[in-house]
Amino acid sequence: MRRLILLLIDILILVPLWAQATYRVTDYGAKGDGTTDDAPALQRAIDACSADGGGRVLLSRGKTFLSGPLQLKSGVELYLDAGATLLANPDEKVYRHSAFGSNQGEGMLWLWAKDAHDIRVCGRGTIDGNGVRFMGRELSDSYELKPVTTFDPRPHVLTLIGVNNVQVRDVTIREGAYWTLHLVGCDDAVVDGINLLNNLKIRNGDGIDIDHSRHVRVSNCHITSGDDCICLKNRREFAEYGSCHDIVVTNCTMSSRSCAIKIGSENMDSIYNVSIDNCVITRSNRGLGIQNRDEGTVTDVVFSNIIMDLRLWSDVWWGKAEPIYVTSYPRADGNNKDANWRFPKGETHGRCGEVSRIYFRGIVATSENGCFIGGEVGKVKDIHLDNVSLRLCHMTDYKGGIYDKRPCRGEGYIYNKVYGVYVDQAQDVHTTGLSVTAHGVDYGGPAFGL
Repeated sequence: MRRLILLLIDILILVPLWAQATYRVTDYGAKGDGTTDDAPALQRAIDACSADGGGRVLLSRGKTFLSGPLQLKSGVELYLDAGATLLANPDEKVYRHSAFGSNQGEGMLWLWAKDAHDIRVCGRGTIDGNGVRFMGRELSDSYELKPVTTFDPRPHVLTLIGVNNVQVRDVTIREGAYWTLHLVGCDDAVVDGINLLNNLKIRNGDGIDIDHSRHVRVSNCHITSGDDCICLKNRREFAEYGSCHDIVVTNCTMSSRSCAIKIGSENMDSIYNVSIDNCVITRSNRGLGIQNRDEGTVTDVVFSNIIMDLRLWSDVWWGKAEPIYVTSYPRADGNNKDANWRFPKGETHGRCGEVSRIYFRGIVATSENGCFIGGEVGKVKDIHLDNVSLRLCHMTDYKGGIYDKRPCRGEGYIYNKVYGVYVDQAQDVHTTGLSVTAHGVDYGGPAFGL
């Protein structure tokens, strides 16, 4: 009997108390019929759960819960049963809270939390952003964006701002209309085992954005995304949250029309202590990218044990099939809808920070183009390519040998031949075991082009 009591005590210790209570959204009036906006009922369940000290808000299997914006709160686990779907309301008028504070030109909030703790989004169900419903007409390789000025109603799927202790596990998240999972100023976040399946034709459809956050682990995920699959950055709108650091990405598979794993382009602070390991990237427009375009710095980053196949896409998408891309150029002087948010307050021209101590180890890539390393004089240095194997070959009818500097001041492209590694103003670029083979491309000759 004593052993049984001790076992029960151990079980209670291992199971958080807040996870024991269950709040079924149908008990709070949710219909789950796919046509009724269940947001009021879902919000009542979330509010009650948090007010009681935390627990599980349950979306039952076999139902589709159409919903407008929802605010997640401390102690809440949003749990979707297998066969349950949470679907974004396609009515643009219900989205009125900006995903970027005073900047209303880059999308609105759908599922969100701010200044909270202990939030989980879990289960075997599906969160559907209903992305195509917010697009214009379909083009050959993208969707046309609806015309906007300073207000863009497209909803971001899940935005967590200033949240400590985050877990997003096992769910399928699909069809985002804008960014999908945005972690802003978060500390101690785990994203594990999710399927993030965005439409490859939707522009701005980032997968996971890690923004001014720290101690973040992303693992065992499958991501398809028109824009970047995983992106680290420091947006100017959230400057108060400080630097982005101590980030691990491992055991993920990705496909993107832009860059599969990118650091930048928005970076007004510092990004450091980053490890990207054991990943596979397929049919992307760029593989591993550091795209520094602001005054922030990027240091101490390791990419290791990664296999890629890359191909060229149209200029709608940034990138020219570069397997490895390390750059720091001043941002273009813009006149677009969000230009006022791209530069330090009161300034109209940008500047770029240092990118250094960047390591690529055990990289295998098949691509239509070579690697590109470059930047403003003195900004890119101490770059290491160890055991990098490149196989260059044609896969499309697009022209190779073009290196994409966008968004930068001045000319956005460098036109040359296809080299294994093309270097434009960088210092201390070291290679060990670099292998380059070419099949049917206008190869520049030596592995390096300068």
